[in-house]
Amino acid sequence: MNTVTDVITQPAFPAITGQRDTMAVTKLDTPLEKTVGNPFVEKPRMTCRDVFVHYGESCAIKDVSIDVAGNEVLAMIGPSGCGKSTFLRCLNRMNDTVSSCRVSGEIRLDDMNIYDASVDVVPLRARVGMVFQKPNPFPKSIYDNIAYGPKIHGLTRNKAELDEVVETSLKKAGLWTEVKDRLAEPGTGLSGGQQQRLCIARAIAVSPEVILMDEPCSALDPIATAKIEELIAELRTQYSIVIVTHAMQQASRVSQRTAYFHLGNLVEVGATEHIFTNPKHRLTEDYITGRFG
Repeated sequence: MNTVTDVITQPAFPAITGQRDTMAVTKLDTPLEKTVGNPFVEKPRMTCRDVFVHYGESCAIKDVSIDVAGNEVLAMIGPSGCGKSTFLRCLNRMNDTVSSCRVSGEIRLDDMNIYDASVDVVPLRARVGMVFQKPNPFPKSIYDNIAYGPKIHGLTRNKAELDEVVETSLKKAGLWTEVKDRLAEPGTGLSGGQQQRLCIARAIAVSPEVILMDEPCSALDPIATAKIEELIAELRTQYSIVIVTHAMQQASRVSQRTAYFHLGNLVEVGATEHIFTNPKHRLTEDYITGRFG
């Protein structure tokens, strides 16, 4: 886990104290008293309340509460080591794979507490899919990359239905016309941008409700990045999407709401336009104007 060691000149949470005094900050040992803005929405798809994440004795996420709305892109921004990717992985229990990680609080998908002991993470991760920073197609054919999930989850009854799922998923990912004549070829033989769209198609194939994206364009060139951003805008009409990005211009282009994290605290949440043009918290303003980060 990354730790913050640099001393940063910051305000002492002016939105809470009402002051503009500055102080040298290396870490925040206590949670932020209150997130600025409105982290909650009507009819949320996912709800997170009082979430803490510890790696051993180190607290990476401090008392975060936020909703994920239906049919929106929620962007999570903040400096390296601020906890945004750690929090993203909480949303489909990917942190379960880290032995030292401990998650407390409540995260619900619809009415299901995803951290309840009775929850099977395999179907959970079908409902809350994940697209990683680096494209990671299976060492299988393009067809089998998409067909794998529907097969293991029993979502299709025959080859014709499976063919339809593969075609539909590739069309939604904007990849069908590029690969329809080479479905038997290895997915690893595609370009980087095509591989990432293949991974998105693979996530779509199991009919998720939420798609998590952890810096999905950081390894891609500008042209491939533009295609992924166009795809995100299209997918938003059918899915809820949560994206972690270091590219603030990307966050401003693709998201409807933005959440700013700082040293494990959720500092501010609001409409993306307002976050980037009129942030309420000085820490948010300092980050988006390049004073630190």
